[in-house]
Amino acid sequence: MTLNEVYITRTSSFFPNQPVSNDEMEEYLGYINNKPSKSKRIVLRNNGITNRYYALEKGGKVTHTNAQMTALAVKSLFNGNPEEIKSVDLLSCGTSSPDQMMPSHGVMVHGWLPESNAIEVVSPSGVCCAGMHALKYAYMAVKTGEATTAVATGSERMSVSLRAEKFEDEVQKLNELEENPYISFEKEFLRWMLSDGASAVLMSNKKNDNGLSLRIEWIEGVSYAQEMETCMYMGAEKLANGTLKSFLEYTPDEINEHSVMSIKQDVKLLSEYIVPLGCAKLKAVYEKKGFNPADIDFFLPHISSNFFKSKIFEQLESLGIGVPYEKWFINLSTVGNVGAASVYMMMDELFRSGKLQKGNTVLILVPESSRFSYMFGLLTVC
Repeated sequence: MTLNEVYITRTSSFFPNQPVSNDEMEEYLGYINNKPSKSKRIVLRNNGITNRYYALEKGGKVTHTNAQMTALAVKSLFNGNPEEIKSVDLLSCGTSSPDQMMPSHGVMVHGWLPESNAIEVVSPSGVCCAGMHALKYAYMAVKTGEATTAVATGSERMSVSLRAEKFEDEVQKLNELEENPYISFEKEFLRWMLSDGASAVLMSNKKNDNGLSLRIEWIEGVSYAQEMETCMYMGAEKLANGTLKSFLEYTPDEINEHSVMSIKQDVKLLSEYIVPLGCAKLKAVYEKKGFNPADIDFFLPHISSNFFKSKIFEQLESLGIGVPYEKWFINLSTVGNVGAASVYMMMDELFRSGKLQKGNTVLILVPESSRFSYMFGLLTVC
C-alpha cells in the first residue's frame, strides 16, 4: 500500500469578542460571594497571561457556542468562498468543552456549515490532547487515502463553566456551616487560566502550489492512566482513594452544593508529574524516530502557565535533549490557555508570522494533565 504525504496547507483561528485584560476578568466571570478573588493575582503572576478571550459579554451574556466558534474558524480557512468548503471530505473536531453531551461536538460544527457536503465527521474527546487526536485522525485518513482533503479543529468554551453563579450554592452552604466561604483553590485556580476560541487547519495530500505548506512527518501519543490517578476532571468529584464519582451518582442538590460540574485540578499532582513524564516520553520518541533534537528550528510546547516554561527547559536539558529558548514559539500571554485549541493557535500564528523558511522543522508538544496523556508531532516546512 502506497501512503500519501500529508500537508497542512492553510490555518485559521477565531477569537470571540475583544481581548479581556487581567483587571476585567471578574466583570465577565462575576464575583463569587460578591467579593474579589484572593487567589487571582497570585495565579496570574505565575501563569504570565495578560489577555484572553471569552464568548461572553460583561455580565455573562453568552455570545457564541463552541460549535459556532469552530465553524467560523473552519470558514476562515476558505476566505469566505463557500464553494471551496465542498472539497472537504472529512471534518475532525477535538474539544474538552462541547456544548452538550449529545449530539457530538463535530456534528454540531457540521450543522453550522451548510455550505459543506454530507461528509464523515469525528469528535475526539479528552482535554488538551483532544485537538491533537483530531489532527492525527485527519492525518491518518489523508495518509491512507481514505480522505483527500480534511479539516481538523481544536476549540474550547470554558467561560460559561467559570461564571460565579456556578459556585454560589457551594459558597452559601459553606456560609451556613460557618466555614471559610470560598471555593477550594483546585476549583478557583482554573478560573484565571482558561480562555475561549477555536482554530482549524486544512490538510491535503498535495502541498500548496504557491506559498508554504507544513508536511506532517509523524504524530505520536501516549497515556499514563494505567499508573497515574486523575489530575484534572469535570462532572465528577475525586474521592479520598483517588477514584472519581460521576455526576450521575449525585442528586441535583448535591451537584450544586459541591460545584460538581465545575472543572477542577489537583495542583500538587500536576506540579509533580506533568513535566517529567512528558519529557521522558519525548526522549523515547526521539530515539524511536532517530531524530536529533538539535535539528529543531521551532518548538511549540502547549503550556498552561508560564510557570512550567523553565521546568520544561531544565528537564529537557537534564535529559540531553534541550531546546534553546530562542527556538520556542508560545502565544500563551496574548491568547490565554485555550486547551485543545492552543497548539492550533500556535501553528496558525507561526504559519502567518513570516518566520518560516523551507526546510525548517517544527516540533509540537501537547501535555494533558487529566490523567497524564501527551501528544507529539514533527512538521517540515516545504
